[in-house]
Amino acid sequence: MESNNTNSINLNKFISSTGMCSRREAEKLILQGRVTLNNRPTELGNRVFDGDIVKVDGRLLKPKPKTLYIALNKPIGIVCTTDSKERKNIVKFVGYPERLFPIGRLDKPSEGLIFLTNDGDIVNKILRAGNNHEKEYIVTVDKSITDTFINKMSNGIPILGTVTQKCKVEKVADKVFKIVLTQGLNRQIRRMCEYLDYEVTKLVRTRIMNIELGQMQPGDWRELTSEEMEKINKMIATSSKTEEASTVIQKPKKQVSKKKEGPVKNDFNKKSASFRKKSSSSKKNISSFGRKKKRF
Repeated sequence: MESNNTNSINLNKFISSTGMCSRREAEKLILQGRVTLNNRPTELGNRVFDGDIVKVDGRLLKPKPKTLYIALNKPIGIVCTTDSKERKNIVKFVGYPERLFPIGRLDKPSEGLIFLTNDGDIVNKILRAGNNHEKEYIVTVDKSITDTFINKMSNGIPILGTVTQKCKVEKVADKVFKIVLTQGLNRQIRRMCEYLDYEVTKLVRTRIMNIELGQMQPGDWRELTSEEMEKINKMIATSSKTEEASTVIQKPKKQVSKKKEGPVKNDFNKKSASFRKKSSSSKKNISSFGRKKKRF
């Protein structure tokens, strides 16, 4: 019984998708009689359906794992690391059955939107500072916000041996402001505020590129929809993956001994393919990992 071709993939494309070789080289393998499909000889044009067994020289080929893109509202206290020694690391907190790693980071005392994925290529493209991908934050400080504060924050603050790029800063309330960054310096917003003698009491990232935090509560996470990923891929289509993209353009310097430079390190819509929420008990005790999440 034959299946619909829309649920299948061309044999040479399947072989290539496993990372073994290119499609053209896969065609050669097929023509040389080195490929079997469900233990039968193959020819060009054969199609592979779910559950089919493809072997090259008797060796079973397995498709690459599905690429995963997850949006998490990181709670305060969770650490953006994959280090298993860290009890409150972000990967353990999410508890996804497949290996993931965070795109960028949020400080332990900060909360809000962060992506996790198994796609290393997209990580590089999003993180490079020179690619100008926006991240939006709502920040609460310890005293009243003045026009001078807004003006200075917008036009650049000297931290970590450089001056921060100009950015959008808007007063939201007496002690609350919104800031949109395209940089990712270490503890950037906190350091900028400290320079102006302000202390951050709460910091929430509400947006990354086209994705907003939306109705997600701390501890909630969901998979990004195909529509959201389509927009992200368009936004990063021209993004550089090279190291040069993350450096600040400076005037040429004379060749002298290398000096140590300051370290430069580099929200969600209601519609979703998959949306998971931490149970109420886990919200009360954020260190309780591994509890089942409700799906709705």
